[in-house]
Amino acid sequence: MKKKQMIGLVIAVVLFIITGVAGVLTNVLSEKILTKDVETMLTGDFTFDPPYDAYIAVVDVMGTIQEQTETSWFEEPEGYQHVTTLDYIDSLMDDPANQAILLYVDSPGGTVYESEELYLKLLEYKEETGRPIWGYMAHYAASGGYLVSMACDKIYANTNTTTGSIGVIMSGYDMTGLYEKLGIRYVSITSGENKDSTKLTEDQIAIYQSQVDEFYNKFVKIVSEGRNMSENQVKALADGRTYTAQQALDKGLIDEIALYEDMASDMCDEMGTDVFYELQSPSDMLSQIFGQVKKLVPKSEAQILKETAAEMESGVPMYYAKPLQ
Repeated sequence: MKKKQMIGLVIAVVLFIITGVAGVLTNVLSEKILTKDVETMLTGDFTFDPPYDAYIAVVDVMGTIQEQTETSWFEEPEGYQHVTTLDYIDSLMDDPANQAILLYVDSPGGTVYESEELYLKLLEYKEETGRPIWGYMAHYAASGGYLVSMACDKIYANTNTTTGSIGVIMSGYDMTGLYEKLGIRYVSITSGENKDSTKLTEDQIAIYQSQVDEFYNKFVKIVSEGRNMSENQVKALADGRTYTAQQALDKGLIDEIALYEDMASDMCDEMGTDVFYELQSPSDMLSQIFGQVKKLVPKSEAQILKETAAEMESGVPMYYAKPLQ
């Protein structure tokens, strides 16, 4: 065996061992991490330590709105963290120094469940505290990202924001043609004709369509209440299309177009404080090392296909704006 091959083999074995150890520790520690609330996350993913003086809390909604992924001490949380965000808002309710929330949205949306749960938590914050919520839309605030913004008393958007996409999608793959080409025979033994949706019949499509329609009507009602528009006015805009910031402003879907700095300045003037607080996600050296090691291990084609299918075509109802491919 050549020297280069031997070195490569040794490196591969070391990476495999490190990854295995990280996986075991993740399974052991993840349950403890997820059961901690915001105040006790001093050695975990987040730290809640706001100033004593009056402040405006920044709540980030960045990335796909979905169920919180499990992380350990050896991993850095990525994207939107649902449970942590809800706990964060609960903590803000109990803090008299908090004066308002700045909801920073940079999201194409996500699942119906988590999107509505966040929206309701924001409404609870306003009802319990009487404090306002202002929203700022960055690159995207579409579908579920737009829905959560309906809890805001005032909505600003960047001039290049993509928003709207008021609608619902439920999708999946029909793999029967591929199975036939590969000589794979799919067998399903069910308790009822609608239990298996692998080969959708017209009746099954109608069943799922009724569910999508129900979620859609709920979305329309939320927008109607949030923007003080009639449901018919909302439905005229809610065919799933996205809007530019200017189009959204013209149609009453947002209030102003501005840079983030200008919006923050307006909010400071209104709230009487220029102190902003954002929940911290400390970058731990150990988590960075293990994160880099994980990236070095190549994924198999099966892993890539599975992850892509899970991300884009889950079969779960989504308030999601699917980007152009």
